Amino acid sequence: MEIKELQDVAAQVRRDIIRMVHSAKSGHPGGSLGCADFLTALYFNVMEIDPEHFTREGKDEDMFFLSNGHISPVFYSVMARRGYFPISELTTFRKLGTRLQGHPTPVEGLPGVRIASGSLGQGLSVAIGAALAKKANQDKHLVFALTGDGELEEGQNWEALMFAGSKHVDNLIITVDYNKKQIDGSTDAVMSLGNLRAKIQAFQWMVLEMNGNDMKSCIQTLKLAKTLAGNQKPIAILMKTEMGQGVDFMMGTHKWHGTPPNDEQAAAALAQLPETLGDY
Repeated sequence: MEIKELQDVAAQVRRDIIRMVHSAKSGHPGGSLGCADFLTALYFNVMEIDPEHFTREGKDEDMFFLSNGHISPVFYSVMARRGYFPISELTTFRKLGTRLQGHPTPVEGLPGVRIASGSLGQGLSVAIGAALAKKANQDKHLVFALTGDGELEEGQNWEALMFAGSKHVDNLIITVDYNKKQIDGSTDAVMSLGNLRAKIQAFQWMVLEMNGNDMKSCIQTLKLAKTLAGNQKPIAILMKTEMGQGVDFMMGTHKWHGTPPNDEQAAAALAQLPETLGDY
C-alpha cells in the first residue's frame, strides 16, 4: 500500500479506538492512539502474513507479539481491518463472553492472537522463544514484538534482553513505544530509564530509532530493520510516539492511559479524526 493509503487506514483505526473504548466505558485509548501508525505499517506493509490461514504456530510467516496488552483497542482494530476477523466484531469490545476482551487472549480462538498479554513484561521472552523455534525449524521469517517503555521497569525484560543478545537471536525485531508516559505519570518520575539506547546496546543489540507517528518513518525504519536481520544481533527500535496522538486534548498527558472518554469527549475526539474507510 502507498503511504496515503496507510495513513487512511491509521486514521480509521484511531476512530475505531475512540468508538470502542467509549462504547465499553473502559479501556486504554492513550497508548492505542499513539501506536496506530506503527501497527498499521507493520500489518499492512512490512510483515509477511496470511490472515486467512492464521495458526498460532506461525510457520512460514512473520509473527507478532503484543507485550503491552492493555493497548488491545489498536491491536484489535488493525487485525480486523487486515482481515483476521470481521470488522463488525469490534462492537463486542470488552463485553462478557466475547473474544475481544480488555487484554488479548487466545482462549476463545481469536485469529491473530498467539499469547495472552497484559501481565506486563512477558511478551519479549515469548517472542525470543518463537524466534529460536523458527531458527530450529529453519524458518527464515522474522519475529516482531511491541513493548512499552513503562513496561521496561519489569525486570524480566532485562533478563530477556541479555539472553537474546548473548545468544545472537538475530531474527528478532522488537519495538519500544517510547512515549515516556505511563499510568501514574512520566517514566522519568516513576522510574527513569536513563540512556535507554546505550543500555540496550550494552546487551549486544542493534538499536534504531524512529518517529512512530509518521507513517513514512515507520515504513522506512521497519524495512531497514528487516534488512539488518541475520547479522548476529537482535534489533530494537526506539519508537518515539505521543500518547493520545490525533486527539488534541488527549496528547501531552498521561491521564488518558486508561480513561475512556464520555459522550461529549468522544464526539470531540471523533470530530478531529477523519472517517476514511467507514465506521464499523
